This record gives sequence, structure tokens and C-alpha cells, in this order.
Amino acid sequence: MPEEPLLDDATALEDEDALYEHYRVVAAKGQMLMRLDVFLVNQLPNISRNRIRIALEANAIFVNDKPSKLSYKIKPFDVVRLMLPYPPPPELVAEYVPLDIVYEDENVMVINKQAGLVVHPGVGNHHGTLVHGLLWHFNELPTPAKEPYRPGLVHRLDKETTGIMVVAKREHAMIHLSNQFFHRTTDRQYVAIVWGVLKEDAGTITGNIGRSPRDRQKFMVYPSDSEAGKHAVTHYRVIERFSHATLVACKLETGRTHQIRVHMQHIGHTLFGDFFYGGEKILAGPPTQRYRQFAQNTLDLIPRQALHAKTLTFEHPATHERMVFDSELPADMQAVIEKLRAGFGG
Repeated sequence: MPEEPLLDDATALEDEDALYEHYRVVAAKGQMLMRLDVFLVNQLPNISRNRIRIALEANAIFVNDKPSKLSYKIKPFDVVRLMLPYPPPPELVAEYVPLDIVYEDENVMVINKQAGLVVHPGVGNHHGTLVHGLLWHFNELPTPAKEPYRPGLVHRLDKETTGIMVVAKREHAMIHLSNQFFHRTTDRQYVAIVWGVLKEDAGTITGNIGRSPRDRQKFMVYPSDSEAGKHAVTHYRVIERFSHATLVACKLETGRTHQIRVHMQHIGHTLFGDFFYGGEKILAGPPTQRYRQFAQNTLDLIPRQALHAKTLTFEHPATHERMVFDSELPADMQAVIEKLRAGFGG
């Protein structure tokens, strides 16, 4: 049975509609036993009792990292987290956003996304996204029925991930491209720099990916036979090894949020510079001052995760021609690679 439409780096569109931590309250040492909803009304006077009830019914209130019920009695030191849906972004308005357009015709446009560009509006990103830029370039774009704030999008890349993306300019193109992602007939190749030296020349990482119960903004790997998370498979191949890092090519078999980042971290090779998952720290190499200075200088070259969507292959929705788009590694990743090649003495 096919899974939902797949997205690059690596996320299904509906994953973004998940809950996020809106409030976090820790019960005091002297807290008396109190029903959960009463406790929250007292602690969060700006949140109505009705909204709290709705959140409880939706299993959106967690006590000590477990979904809680209305009948739960709060005890001292309980950690209560209220997870609310992302609020809808404001009305979309066209804005000028510089785009590196690789290819364009009346049906599709292919871009090479730069680092720092958010793909679509969301919490904290109401302006300056790729979507705002697309509206500047085009008077009208097809819109997914369930994603009115994502016109033209059939997949996406994380904010700090660079590389190739395809945009649908017509309804037919959106349907056709979405079906390709759904049936996994696209081919997506990424290049990443990871901490540590991979021993195997190639391998496959399999493990469900879902939100972390401790930090709902992060994702983690669950066992493949677990009910938690969603099935995910990443294939990797070593391109080049350095003294304490590896350049790898990754191919996605599935598309989950942060898939490459989370899978590589799971096998002990966190992406270089990935502050979200600890890759901005020195995770490999000797504890000498000389090496640590070298590693820090290398990290300073790339203030983001070292991940690039290098190649995208898909069938053109009108001509049915198999189209392949490839992009050069961005300057920051090239600079890191050159420094890693040079090593300590470089």
C-alpha cells in the first residue's frame, strides 16, 4: 500500500501540521493534588478552559512526556506541556525573493534553493519565504486542497538545506508531480558531510522516524516494527573519507522530516554543522588543542547542516520526458571539503 506523498529532506506535507510545544509548566515542590484542567487554568490564565479541554481531547497535553487525561491529578514536580496546532499564517502577499532558476517552461520551474530560505510560511516565518517569491514571479499557481499556503509546492527542503527543487505552475503539473512523489518514481540524490569516518563503503539505514517525546521540534528513530513514527529508508554511499569526517551521497527511498539528518545521527554520524542535532560541536577526532582549533575553524566555514540536494530526476508532466537536474555543491560545503582534504597541516 503506497504511503503519502513524499517530500525532500524529507517530509510529507501534513507533517508540518503537527503540534508544537506552546507552554511548559513544572508543578512546584509543594503542589497539592489538583485536576489537570484546573491546574492549567490557574497556571495559564490567558488560555480558556474550553481550549484546554479541546487540547486534552486531542491528546495534545502531555504530563511527564505522556498524553494525559482530564482526570489526571497533578503532583509535585510534574512536567506539563501543552501542544497546540500551528496557527495559520497571515494572508499570502507577493514579495520579491531572489530565486536561482535552473529551468522553466509553462508547466514547471526548477530552482536551486539557497541556504536560509524557508520554503513556505509557518510559525515565525510569515514573510520572505519561497512561496512569497513564487507569487511575485507568477500571478497564479495551483494550490493543494489541504495546503492553501503552499501554492506550487509538491515537495520541500529544510530552511538551511540547499539544492534542487521543482515547482508546479499548473494544476495538471501539480497532480502529475505529486503522483510521482507518491509512487516514488522520482530520484533524489543528496550530498552530505558527516562527523566520523564511515567504515562501510555503502549501506542502508532503516528505522521509523517520528517526533521526539522530549522535544517535539526534533525527530528521532524508532524501531522498524514500532507503532511510533513512520517507516523510513535511507541509502548512503561514501564519496570521500577525511581524517575525522566523511563525504557521503544519500538516496531517499521514503520522505520524512529531517530524514537524512536523523538517520545519520542514529548511526553515529551526525551531519557536520547541524546545530539542531548537535553537529555544530566537535564530535570526532583527538582531544588535542591543535585538532580542536582546526575542527572549529572548519565548522566556522558553514553555519548550517552540510546537506545539499544535488540531483532531482522526474518525468515532465506534459512531455513525459525523463528530466535530470544536477547542481554544484554550494561554496560553503566546498570550502569545508577543501579544508578537510588539507587536514591539520593545511
